[in-house]
Amino acid sequence: MPLTVRQFACLSDNYGFLIRDEETGVAACIDTPDAEAILREADAAGWRISFILNTHWHLDHAGGNARVKEATGAVIIGPPEVTKIAPLDRAVADGDTVTLGATRLKVMDVGGHTSGHIAYHDQANAMAFVGDTLFAMGCGRLFEGSPEQMWASLQRLAGLPDETTVYCAHEYTAANARFALSVDSDPAVRARADQVFAMRERGEPTVPTTIGAERATNPFLRAPLLRPALEPARAFAEVRAAKDVFQG
Repeated sequence: MPLTVRQFACLSDNYGFLIRDEETGVAACIDTPDAEAILREADAAGWRISFILNTHWHLDHAGGNARVKEATGAVIIGPPEVTKIAPLDRAVADGDTVTLGATRLKVMDVGGHTSGHIAYHDQANAMAFVGDTLFAMGCGRLFEGSPEQMWASLQRLAGLPDETTVYCAHEYTAANARFALSVDSDPAVRARADQVFAMRERGEPTVPTTIGAERATNPFLRAPLLRPALEPARAFAEVRAAKDVFQG
């Protein structure tokens, strides 16, 4: 069944997402980076938020839970790690299903940025809400997880169909593109970077992306090609370490 997504910028570089199952009208927010912005967007759309779907525990993803719940009565769903900063009504883990009206969202374990990070995959509508695990031309820093854990998570996401629309939580793409150009000379990477720079010059968002675009141009997914002498997780670790100190 159709799932409508409303994407909006908030905080310094976050994106907020409101989603609505069109068959039933049931709506949710993906994370709560800015509670007041979320409530304004829902009000403008005429949507009532019934669920908060957290991807991980960081403040710019779960910090607005209490305010949104107070205003809407929404049920808070997320990985157990969210309880570090906010209560949960329902804890979920890899393989669980979240029902949003007629829409079914499968929970995916994509730990690495944080140990218990999850994503929500709508197979029927070919959409994935990935928080800070996968970015357009990038991936999240490893604040808690190991390179092996993060590589496995990225491979789970990369295994989704190429047409899958990926909603990631930050507008980091221009910086990610500059790094990609420093480590990858593939013409497709240059072409995409040029497109990204032009979009940002026009003030356009570069999110959402697709799995196909990321498989083709994301240096973290392409790490084994960039470091062919290394086993894949180690190749990823080297590329991630290079990004951590990149000054471009």
